[in-house]
Amino acid sequence: MQRYFAKTKEDNNLILYDTDWHHIKNVMRNQPDDIIEVVYNNIVYHAKIKNIENKLLEIVSESKEDKENKIDLTVAISLVNEQKMDLILQKLTELGVTKIIPIKTARSIVKIDNQKIEKKITRWQIICKEASEQSKRTTIPKVESIISLKEIAKETSDIKLICSLNDDTKPLNNYLSTKQKTILFVIGPEGGFTAEEEQYLIDHDFKRTSLGKRVMRVETAAIYVASIINYICEG
Repeated sequence: MQRYFAKTKEDNNLILYDTDWHHIKNVMRNQPDDIIEVVYNNIVYHAKIKNIENKLLEIVSESKEDKENKIDLTVAISLVNEQKMDLILQKLTELGVTKIIPIKTARSIVKIDNQKIEKKITRWQIICKEASEQSKRTTIPKVESIISLKEIAKETSDIKLICSLNDDTKPLNNYLSTKQKTILFVIGPEGGFTAEEEQYLIDHDFKRTSLGKRVMRVETAAIYVASIINYICEG
């Protein structure tokens, strides 16, 4: 059954986004009296389509699902090209990440004009919404605005980790436990962080960690990190 996220709830009716109604009508080819799943405020509703043209949706039943991760994982990732970013957003959403923060770094190849940032964030948020619907989540990861390395250093978490290519690093599993509630993981660009950037994060309570013997692409590292944290912290 197709899942959507409601914009608002009014009495016994759920209000969807216009793009969702387009999907219901032209992609799914739903008809009046069809039942769909709609999530609002972490509650899953079974809703009946009353009228597609007038966008009327009536609640039939509701339930709570426990599909979200216990760990609150934030992944901060250096800006990459559009195709790679789309993949990262989709897969991190499917893997249960809570928040995604794009960051500017010295070796970031991609530069986004300040006038286009808001539009870009809106697009990224839509990608996460659609991935949450596909993966049957009850929440949508928050995509933050693009920030600098100094700003990410101010973030707080039970543990803060940085993906490092240095030799003096410990494997990721050395830092993880089921007792942690929040994790912040920072992934740099293809060429890695500069020595100055990495040291700055270390000076602000980040721990260096290795993802193994091989050097991964940014999108691979993001998926790997979320998968390992899921395995260790979620059981």
